[in-house]
This record gives sequence, C-alpha cells and structure tokens, in this order.
Amino acid sequence: MTESESFQQQTPVNPEWPPPPAYAPAPSAAPVPGTGTVPAPAHKKRTRGPLALLAAVAIVAAAIGGGTAYGIQELTGTHDTAASATATSVVPAAKKGDIAAIAAAVSPSIVEIKASLANGSSTGSGVIITSDGEILTNNHVVAGATEIKVSTSDGKEYTAKVVGTDSKKDLALVKLEGASGLKAASLGDSSNVQVGDTVVAIGSPEGLTGTVTSGIVSALDRDVTVSTDEGQGQQGGGDGGWPFEFGGRQFNGDTGSSTTTYKAIQTDASLNPGNSGGALIDMNGNIIGINSAMYSASGSGSSSADAGSVGLGFAIPVNTVKADLANLRSGAQN
Repeated sequence: MTESESFQQQTPVNPEWPPPPAYAPAPSAAPVPGTGTVPAPAHKKRTRGPLALLAAVAIVAAAIGGGTAYGIQELTGTHDTAASATATSVVPAAKKGDIAAIAAAVSPSIVEIKASLANGSSTGSGVIITSDGEILTNNHVVAGATEIKVSTSDGKEYTAKVVGTDSKKDLALVKLEGASGLKAASLGDSSNVQVGDTVVAIGSPEGLTGTVTSGIVSALDRDVTVSTDEGQGQQGGGDGGWPFEFGGRQFNGDTGSSTTTYKAIQTDASLNPGNSGGALIDMNGNIIGINSAMYSASGSGSSSADAGSVGLGFAIPVNTVKADLANLRSGAQN
C-alpha cells in the first residue's frame, strides 16, 4: 500500500470538507409552501432575545430608580426633606454661581427665630427642611425657651415647638404649628466642599431678616468648642455674646464648665449676631452648613449691637446635620 492510499484510509471522509468559513450570512429563507410566510432564523431568536430582555430590564430599572426618588419627595409629606447624595442645582444651570439667583432661590427657606427665655430673649435663624415646617437651627438659639416665634421670608409669623435637641452638636429641630406649603431647602453634601469655594450666608443678623452675605470657605475640619450650658450664651440678650473656643483660646466670653467640640467649616462670609442657625450655601444653592459661631469684635462690656464680623465664622457641616436628623426627629433632648 502506498503512502497516499494509507492516508486516505485513515482520514475520515467528510462531505463538508473543506470546512465552511467561520461566518457566513445566512441566506434568505424561502416561504413555507402554501403559506407565503418566511420563518424567522432560529439563531436570531437565541442571540437577540436575551439581549433585548436585558436592555428592557435595564430601562425599567432606570425608570423605577429615577421615579422612586421623585416619588418619595412628593409623597412622604411630613418628612419630604430635600436632600440628595449627589450634587443637584437649585438655581438654573445658566445662573450657577450667581449670588443674586442663589439668594432669590434659597431665601424663602430661611427664617428668623425669636425665643423667649426665663432671663431674657434669644434671636437667631433657621432653615426650613420640610414643607410643613420642620426647621433646623442651633441648640443655643432655642435652649431654655419658654416660647418660640418664627417669621418666614414673606412676613408670616408662626408659633413653634422644640422637637429634639442635640447640645453636643449644637443642633435643634423645631416644628411650626399650622404651617403648609413652605419651600424646603436642599441639603447638599459637605464632603465635596473645598477650601476656596465661594459660599453665601443667609440669616437674620440683629433682626434684619433675610440678610445675604458672601465669601469663601477659609478652612475645613476646624475644632470648635461651644458651651452646652443652657442659657450660657444668652447673657445680655441675643446671641452676640455666644462664647466659643478655638485653638485653645476663648472668644465672646466664658464657655463655662460644660462644653462640646465639633468639626466646623470656617468661612469669611460675614456672620453677625442673629446669623446662628442660618444657612451656609454653595454655588448650586445647596445648604452645606448651619452657621453656628462667629468671632465678635466687641470688647468687654459692649452690647451685641457693637459686635461685628471680622471674617471668622464657623458652620456645622450639613453631613453632620443629616446624620443627626433621625435623632432630632425622634424627640431626643440631649
């Protein structure tokens, strides 16, 4: 037997030899006799069907994901806090960074708070976080209050009750009585704040409701120490003498024996007596902090009217506020 004959006997006969190309477009199917119908190729159903199903599932999931956030904000009612993990813009894109546009958008969400105390009175600011009147402010603005009156930007006045307090973070939540249809502020993300960012402050310094100032973020994570003693900062009326400690030094008076320290955003935006509890706002119109302390230039024996901003203000980061919100809503008094 020759070498050629031996190879032919050992090699199996394949009627399709040589093999077909790796890919060849399938010819158009002929109509089924008597029906005129062209059957769909089976391989298309196997490959495109699952992909189409996955695409449909992805679209539905995206629609549900987007719709859920909107639905929660529209339907939750009393707790429809306008907060987002991602940066949103309260002002139109074309107006981003426009201080006038930011002031117009956010001012309706900032209130003036007047608290009657056993030994005087306290004036501060607050931020509306729900349409039915939940207000964030500083604990030192309402601590020991026997009565609280809140004025909104449109001049309406409401009676308010303290819901919860956290003296260790100098935060308080109050609730307006009989309020509805208020404009809630958008709570931003203070973890994205950088030194040098432009910011806007809105509050009621010296009772001048809706005062707007601007500046920059001067520093982050400042250790600010404030008093937790009830009424400690209300000596002389107002909160112009609210004492705080920074860098081992005390400002605006004695903080007393009971204190707490928190990380604060430092700003040179002008803050004056009455700004406590008001808003520090980014260029998108989102709240990034609750103004809480400022250095007063007034000397010993001076009244709060002699105090003035020297560009050393501090705000509680909004992420600290959001983390404490459930505790405040639960009615905690600590």
